[in-house]
Formats: sequence, structure tokens, C-alpha cells
Amino acid sequence: MQPHTGDPTPPRAARPTSAPQNPHPAHAASGSERAISTRGLAKTYTGPAGTTHAVRGLDLDVLQGETFAFLGPNGAGKSTTIALLCALARPTAGQAVVAGVDVLTHPERVRRRVGMVFQHSALDPDLTVEQNLHIHARLHGMRRRRVRPRAAELLDVVGLGDRGRAPVRTLSGGMRRRLELARGLLHAPRVLFLDEPTTGLDPHARAQIWEHLRTLSERHGSTPFVTTHYLEEAENCDRLAIIDAGRIVAHGTPAVLKAAIGDDRVTLRTSDDATAGKVVRRITPQDTTVAVDPEGVGLRMPDGSAWIPRLCAALEAHGIAVHAASATPPTLDDVFFHHTGRSIHTVARPRPVPNSGP
Repeated sequence: MQPHTGDPTPPRAARPTSAPQNPHPAHAASGSERAISTRGLAKTYTGPAGTTHAVRGLDLDVLQGETFAFLGPNGAGKSTTIALLCALARPTAGQAVVAGVDVLTHPERVRRRVGMVFQHSALDPDLTVEQNLHIHARLHGMRRRRVRPRAAELLDVVGLGDRGRAPVRTLSGGMRRRLELARGLLHAPRVLFLDEPTTGLDPHARAQIWEHLRTLSERHGSTPFVTTHYLEEAENCDRLAIIDAGRIVAHGTPAVLKAAIGDDRVTLRTSDDATAGKVVRRITPQDTTVAVDPEGVGLRMPDGSAWIPRLCAALEAHGIAVHAASATPPTLDDVFFHHTGRSIHTVARPRPVPNSGP
């Protein structure tokens, strides 16, 4: 299928293709190896305020067993796409096959074959951990004799084996998210959708969730499909797609997406950034864009670390002291900026929730 304000974007940087026609050619011939496949998937809402195009013609292939991420800010269309793929909403246009089933013709079969961890908790706080799992099992028609051992196994995996009889309201935010992971996998889904699974959690709790997610995927064979605006989470995935305003603007492995940007980001902090910016513009290649902002003097160029001594010498020759200099390779935020014109940090604001410990 298918923004680091002030960062320059050199015109020579290569761009990945915008629609993943066959992201894995070796597997493309075998439709059975695709956990998700969409073509032209779209969702439009019409109301008193007018028409909203939430999802705009997505083409996507996700292979069975890979960890896939949707990276984008709030309002980009991530949650709407998840609702379409889970057959919780009907597409306005396009096609989607999930876990081998068409979402338009057999939505009930899709819902039986997928698991879902919602952005906001769907647990009943007045019931115990085990009771929440048993209710979920009943909703999916699981046989009683299978539920107890399966629930015990998953609770052990997520580190809640000794909390089965504890009311959910006594669990921390991180524990609740781990319980929701176990619940989402209780009926052995082929695809596990996780909509912003770590929103509001502290970094330690987020790391724990990802550790358990990888373990669950390896042991139980589901395909995790994660939506997130946390860059470090997208780095954990096998492949990702960057979505903005309902469209896929880039896709691929994190390494390939960053390599396509090519140039390093060089940042200089000096005693006079305004004058330093003028000096840097004179001595760097003509197509180098130099920006001066509160962070200092920023520019992109190949092999940035090799340029730092030359830049520092030139600035000192003009009587400008260099307080700090750094060259860093491209990040996923740079990739987002490259394709959208803005930093994801300027549009993604995590909403804290209470009781968010591990």
C-alpha cells in the first residue's frame, strides 16, 4: 500500500516509491502468504461540515509473520484504516483481504480471524483479570476446556501469571496494556491489530510492551500490525508505511527509508548563528540548504562528519566560536519530513493517561 522544522531537504535525495506494488517479490506470487492485501481502499465521511476523506486509496501488502507499522500523526487516517481492516467499518471504495477473507463479502469471518488492541482500554475495571479473558473467550466462541490453559499461558508470557484474580482497576497502565495484548491473542488470531498500543505510557512501560509483543508474536505466530506516532516503535518493525492525510507517502524497511534520504544532518551551535549561517552558505556546495533556527545552524550533506573540521575552521577564521558540532545519519523523523514537509514531533502530541506505570 501505500514532517524537524527548519531541516533542509536537498533536492538530490532519492525517494522511495509511494505505492508498494510488490514489497517482497519473492513472496508476491503466493497470495496465501499475505496477511493483508488492499487495493484502492478508501473511506469518506459526509456530514453537516462537509465531506472528509479519511482514507484515500491505499494499496498495501503485509506478509504473514512480519511486524508492520503505520507511522503517522493523530488524524492521519491510521485508526480509520484499522477499523476498515477489522471489518468494523465499511469502505467507501476499494478492496481489502485480511487473513485470507474479503472484508466486504465476509466481514464476520474477518472479525473471527483477527485480534484487536484498541487505543483506549476496553477492559472492565470491576472484573478480575481472568474474568476479562473469559468474557472475551465466550464472545469468540472458544470451548470452555481450552480457555483456562490458554489464558494461563498468555498471562505467564505477559508477566501477569500471579494476577489472575486481581481486579483490573488495581493494575497499572502498563499492566493493563499487557493484559490487553494477552486478550487480543486469546483466540489465536492470524493478524493482531494494535492501535496506538503504548499511548500515555512512560518509556519503560512502552519498552516492556514491545518486549512482550515480540515474544507473543514469536510464540503464537500472529502478524502484528501496529499504528503509532512513536518513531522508536516504528524502528522495531520489519516494515512500515508512513501515512499522512489519509495517503501512504512512503513505505519500506526502516533502514531502506532512511538510506533513501542519503545525507547526514549537520548541526552547529556557535556564538553568532546568524553570521555563521552566512559563512556556511558560502563554503558549502551550491545546492546545500542551510537553515538557522533556535537549535543552531543546520544543513544536510553527504559524509557530514568529514565536513565538520572544515566548517569549524572557517567559522573560527571569521571570529565565530563553535560551541558544539554534530553529524547524525537520517532518522525516521527525517524521512517523515522529507515526504510531508514537517516533523512528526510538531503534529503528534501524545495524550497522557493516569496510572501509566509498568
